[in-house]
Amino acid sequence: MKNILIIGGSYGIGFELAKTLQNENNVFVASRTHENLNGLNITHIPFDALTDTIDGAQLPSVIDGLIYCPGTINLRPFKGLKLETFESDMQLNFFSMIKVLQGVLPQLTASKQSSIVLFSSVAATTGMPFHTSVAASKGAIEGFAKALAAEYAPKIRVNIIAPSLTDTPLADKFLNNEDKREKSAQRHPLKRVGTPNDMAQMASFLLDDKSSWISGQVFHVDGGMSTLLVNA
Repeated sequence: MKNILIIGGSYGIGFELAKTLQNENNVFVASRTHENLNGLNITHIPFDALTDTIDGAQLPSVIDGLIYCPGTINLRPFKGLKLETFESDMQLNFFSMIKVLQGVLPQLTASKQSSIVLFSSVAATTGMPFHTSVAASKGAIEGFAKALAAEYAPKIRVNIIAPSLTDTPLADKFLNNEDKREKSAQRHPLKRVGTPNDMAQMASFLLDDKSSWISGQVFHVDGGMSTLLVNA
């Protein structure tokens, strides 16, 4: 069985992934809360990505897969954004992720071939109004991940999932009534918003040996948003 570490797995995509992986892997979830995880076959580690340093002593000596799930969605006009917003988005989305990766790098390199899965956004490569802050921090992830994949090949595979709007607690303010939900669905060529399971299935594949010849890629799991132009 593989040892899989999920950072931020107590709700949303990370929680769905923990449920997906728990029966065939040793799953460790590092997150601030654990109530949703009760009853799952996982090991919980109290962890705040903004303030804590991952404790390698609480983890196995070999980590075969790591997924970093914490993220932000700050959608506002650029003229109304303060520098502090860009800094806070970059801190959670990027710098805290760097700290985690550096903290568990020895365990990742101890695996025969480990897999890292990171999350970007459709907005990193598709110009969208009001997305300057999130696009900046997620774009940093894409550039970093490709460089890391090249540096650590073939020992570590690194891939990115770039979702569009996904129905998680983080996106609740954009989907908290039927009108908003329908308008969001109609913006996508596949006429619905993403689900945590959509992302968990892709992440599960990228962690599996079935994807052992895939690295340095950005997978746009976005309902066709980034590549298709169709009539609404």
